[in-house]
Amino acid sequence: MGTDHPSTPARAGWREWIGLPGTGVDHVKAKLDTGARSSALHAFDLEELERDGAPWVRFTVHPWQRSDADAAVVERPVHDRRVVRSSTGHEQERIVVLLEIALLGRTVETEVTLTRRDEMGFRMLIGREALRQGFLVDSSASYVGGRPSRAVRLRNRGRGGA
Repeated sequence: MGTDHPSTPARAGWREWIGLPGTGVDHVKAKLDTGARSSALHAFDLEELERDGAPWVRFTVHPWQRSDADAAVVERPVHDRRVVRSSTGHEQERIVVLLEIALLGRTVETEVTLTRRDEMGFRMLIGREALRQGFLVDSSASYVGGRPSRAVRLRNRGRGGA
């Protein structure tokens, strides 16, 4: 059985660089969290709108952890709304959208809650609903899928030119 066969989970580290196809975000550092059911994205400037009578949301993704450079404006239909309890016990109603996540050469679609994650070290958290689509998390490993270029990593640290 080949390693790219869908029934063979891809081994991932507890943190990985991922992409969000169709959003203009090619690189964002994510924490893979088997303790979280759903995935969450650090989204700025959430604006609810209506398109053809259906609820949509426009939001901005800042892919770099210490910078607002390369911000991408994304619009998606509202898939759901749900109350999410954080690891600290705080409950918050969040908008849920469907997003594709590119990880380890595979792309999966999953539900993602939109939130301000200023206090978190990662712009994205990937939960079990996404991970069970073909990933096995090795908690002793990091960046199994590799790292982007040094220029990309410097931008993530708030350094590097435009």
